[in-house]
Amino acid sequence: MAIRQLLVYLNEGYEWIVDIDLEKFFDNVPQDKLMSLVHDIINDGDTESLIRKYLKAGVMTPEGYEETKLGTPQGGNLSPLLSNIMLNELDKKLETRGLRFIRYADDCVIAVKSESSARRVMRTVSDWIQRKLGLKVNMTKTHITWPSKLKYLGFGFYKDSKSKEWKCRPHQEAVKKFKGRLKELTCRKRPGTVTSKIEKINQVTRGWINYYALGSMKTAMTEIDAHLRTRLRVIIWKQWKVPKKRQWGLQKLGIGKDLARLTAYCGDRYYWIATKTCVVRAISKDVLTKAGLISCLDYYNERHALKLC
Repeated sequence: MAIRQLLVYLNEGYEWIVDIDLEKFFDNVPQDKLMSLVHDIINDGDTESLIRKYLKAGVMTPEGYEETKLGTPQGGNLSPLLSNIMLNELDKKLETRGLRFIRYADDCVIAVKSESSARRVMRTVSDWIQRKLGLKVNMTKTHITWPSKLKYLGFGFYKDSKSKEWKCRPHQEAVKKFKGRLKELTCRKRPGTVTSKIEKINQVTRGWINYYALGSMKTAMTEIDAHLRTRLRVIIWKQWKVPKKRQWGLQKLGIGKDLARLTAYCGDRYYWIATKTCVVRAISKDVLTKAGLISCLDYYNERHALKLC
């Protein structure tokens, strides 16, 4: 929803982005200010006392117990709610000023129509956050940018050359991280059966694509799909180990005896074998699909269509 709304603002002409960075937000929340806001909302002594104890409980570090005189516990189930209570004041301030903004937890961007407006908004909003909320704004990371250079919630943005509209896609850093995770899961030295590896790959693929399904990424998914199948062929070839087993495996998958034998004795030139020989035809997309592998491209097309509905 946050990305959808940001795209609406961009396509309405609000193309200058003020990216506000709150320095170590969860570590720097002033507890007294937070509790006063909690009191304004619930005005219940017992509940406020429990919340205060939660904030003051302290944390265990490798060096031992440390008091928490500032901030809210990261990862605590109450911290996201408390952060929204604190930053709801920022929301109200920005709404009062009539600004177009998106905030997801402590990630906040403001969209305006000109560079001069962006500079003014960045200065005044940063000053208000520090004075009224007691939070630290990281002025080295808070900046003004163009949508094509923005990374927000893992998404990047580009202007479609045909429709002349702003659209989103996974940021290149997110794609790189996804590729790295798949590379880790398909390392041929990693223990486990092909089936167990495919199950883990599917879990990672579903989670990543479900998050980024709103974005445009057919090209990236096609490339990742092909590379993933190649790496799985390498794993299978390595697990077959000896020429006799390799010949048997290829013949079982429909390769003629002579070609299977010739290929089986090609040795361990893994990537050449997995991309340039009959292994590509034997261990095809259909074969891997029957083994349980989810196609990144097919799954993306399915989820993307649902997101656009």
